[in-house]
Amino acid sequence: MESKKIANGILRAVLILAAIVLVGYFLYAIRSVLAYLAIAAVVALLGRPIVLFLRRKLKFPNTVAVIVTMVFMVSIFLGILALFIPLINEQSKNLSLLSVEDLQKNLNLLYAQIMDYLGTSTSDVNNLIRDSEIEKNVLSGINLNFIPNLLNSVVNVVSEFSIGLFSVLFISFFFLKDSKLFQNGIMTFIPDQKEGNTIKSIDKINNLLSRYFGGILLQLFILFVIYTVTLLIVGVDNAIVIAFLCALFNIIPYVGPIIGGTIMIVLTMTSHLGMDFSTVILPKATYVLIGIVIGQLVDNFFSQPFIFSNSVKSHPLEIFLIIIIAGLLFGITGMVIAVPGYTAIKVILKEFLSDNAIVQKLTKNL
Repeated sequence: MESKKIANGILRAVLILAAIVLVGYFLYAIRSVLAYLAIAAVVALLGRPIVLFLRRKLKFPNTVAVIVTMVFMVSIFLGILALFIPLINEQSKNLSLLSVEDLQKNLNLLYAQIMDYLGTSTSDVNNLIRDSEIEKNVLSGINLNFIPNLLNSVVNVVSEFSIGLFSVLFISFFFLKDSKLFQNGIMTFIPDQKEGNTIKSIDKINNLLSRYFGGILLQLFILFVIYTVTLLIVGVDNAIVIAFLCALFNIIPYVGPIIGGTIMIVLTMTSHLGMDFSTVILPKATYVLIGIVIGQLVDNFFSQPFIFSNSVKSHPLEIFLIIIIAGLLFGITGMVIAVPGYTAIKVILKEFLSDNAIVQKLTKNL
């Protein structure tokens, strides 16, 4: 009898493990669909305040409010594309990203100007710029052939973009039209006695994350304005697109601002190649660095505390630790989804484990 129980236990464990593996494989196989659902959920959360405004203040029917909201959001998106694609293309040509030889030449020129500023004789610098022999090329050890491959990958991604965009818009429309659609899908797997707490959790998560993503947009807009003003004052070509792309990196907590700031400084320096390094390039790069510092100070002492305290109801130090832990466990992706995921977990814990002392302390502001 005892051996039969052990055998049944082993069989049950094997079946459970096999089910977990199958579910994991299934989720991996449909990862694109899951990504579309996640993006559509974010779009729906961003559009939710607009739909509610149109329905409650302007008395629009629900379907009309959703259609107007979708048209508004798509118009903004297409407007951004129409504005930035030509600028990105022009900036790419200016940086010679389509030509490895030109890019290497520009980087050598910038290097030569820096060496000249640091005390290298002008004749040595001129000889270095004119000399095209591989053994005397400063960057000869750097293989830049990855750039065309990277651009080809980008082209492949763009070719699949239309399918993803249509899928996201289609799913977002129904998420906005039927706000309970996602909730009803979840409720299918929830026991009857837990339905009340689950509904409360979903509603609270929707409200908090809607404010959070709206706060993120405000954060990016503030940085975009600061970066744009800085680059326009300095006189950098295509200041708007550079500011937009670098502000966008701020979505990645802590690491993103460093990447965006580095790109801004490098693009500032390469956009003034051929000018005097000490009187033109270095001062302009310094002014851009000052603008980046100002933007980050505003972001760290105003935007982020505002977003974290008023949207997700969490202390900035608490968020910092969660982001670092998520980054160590799951990399950049973990850092990006750390705050929304942590917020959802806190709400669920508050609804289902409200009697726990630790949960009460963690969720007292919710």
